[in-house]
This record gives sequence, C-alpha cells and structure tokens, in this order.
Amino acid sequence: MRSDGTLDDRTQLAVASVQAAGALFVLCTARPSRWMSPVLGAIGRRGVAICANGGVVWDFASESVLEAYQLEPRVAGEVVGLLQAAVPGGAWAVERTTGFGHEPAYEPWWPVPQDTVVDSIEALITVPPVKLMLRHRHLSADVLLGRAQSVVGHLVELSHSNAAAGLLEISAAGVSKATALARMCERLGIGAQAVLAFGDMPNDLPMLRWAGHGVAVANAHPEVLAAADEITAANDQAGVARVLERLYPVSSRPSLA
Repeated sequence: MRSDGTLDDRTQLAVASVQAAGALFVLCTARPSRWMSPVLGAIGRRGVAICANGGVVWDFASESVLEAYQLEPRVAGEVVGLLQAAVPGGAWAVERTTGFGHEPAYEPWWPVPQDTVVDSIEALITVPPVKLMLRHRHLSADVLLGRAQSVVGHLVELSHSNAAAGLLEISAAGVSKATALARMCERLGIGAQAVLAFGDMPNDLPMLRWAGHGVAVANAHPEVLAAADEITAANDQAGVARVLERLYPVSSRPSLA
C-alpha cells in the first residue's frame, strides 16, 4: 500500500499476474479482518489474508474467518498487569474476531466500528482477543517493544507495525505472520524455499527470515533492511510490483479491464 493507503495500478496488475499464473498470493498484515473488504476490489476475491499478525486467517471469497488464534484471558491478564507496572501511562485496546474494543483513554488512529466496546482492559480481555495493543503517548514503538520483550517476551509474541505510532502489538505465544503462513504452506505442500515474502516493519521479521527469499522496501525499518535478502524500491515507488514483474513479465500481465 502507498502512504495514502491506496494500491497503485502497477501493483494491482502485478498481483493479478501472480494469481493468473496460478501462484498462491497471500496478504499478510497487522490489520484486522474487518479492514479486508476494501482490498477486494484491488486484488480480487481469490485467496486468503493472514490478519492481526497471524491471529486470523481470512477468506476473500466468503469474506469470513477460517482460523483464529486467540490469547487466553488468563495470559492476557498477566501480560496487562506486568506491563502496566513496567510501562505506566499507556492505554489498551483489543482486536477480536468479532470486533474492536478499547479503554476510554486509548486514542484510535483510524475510524472504529459502530459496535466498538469502550471499557477497562480488565473487562475487555474477558473475551479472548486475537491481538492486544498498548499505545503510549511518550514512548516510541521501538522503545515499547524493547521494554516489553524483557518483561513479557516469555509469555507472548511482541511486535509493532508502525515506528511512528507508539503502539505495541501483542499476540499469543507462537502466533505471527510467519507461523500462520508456514502452517498454510505445509498443508499445501509448499516449502519455505518456494516462498517470496515482502515486508517493512518488525512484525514482518519472522516471516522474512522464514521465507526462502525475503524482500524489504527501501523505506523499511532498519532491522528489516538488515534482515532482508533483497531491498526493492519504497512502497510509494511500487517496490513490490518491481520484484513481481521479474517473475511475471509485463507481456503476461492481464489488463484491469
């Protein structure tokens, strides 16, 4: 996606070429499944999305959840308690397979659903979430991630997907884009060496390291740039499309008409 949240024509054509050739295209994202419907027009109704950093597998054809990997309320409660003591001053939110909830002090960066639940974090986690989020006004996402790793890294998976957001993203232990993608590929008989993965933020690191070839866009997080096998152009310069076009040449790409 470009910085304005849209998908350029060149990238849409490149993705269409991948699908037309019979290759498996999987969208792996930190975004919740409820945000996938607007993507349908850009990439079609084929395939699946791995959402919430691996917490949800979502089917484009039926627009439904195929799998969900949730945090147990007991574990979520322990994590919340430890982080509230170690990193005071933050506000919490939860993503569920059925919706979104946040504390009164939490400031969403994007429009929230009409059925959003606003309550204390203790009440919100009585329903198992697929992702916990801790936002802090005065700490960067990198600082939050570093502090949390030392406190609760043994209990859950920790990451972030926006260095400027001051937002820590928390999933159940063993849940990531990499593990969800690996399970899917194993069922289909696809080895890691046959996987080409793209990323830009720390939540992509496990997936890029697992895949046979990991590609970072030029404006990716420094850790992602260091871990990638290849660096392509930035997201606003169709970096993903440039790589896909090497495998699926322009002449073989279908038109959007």
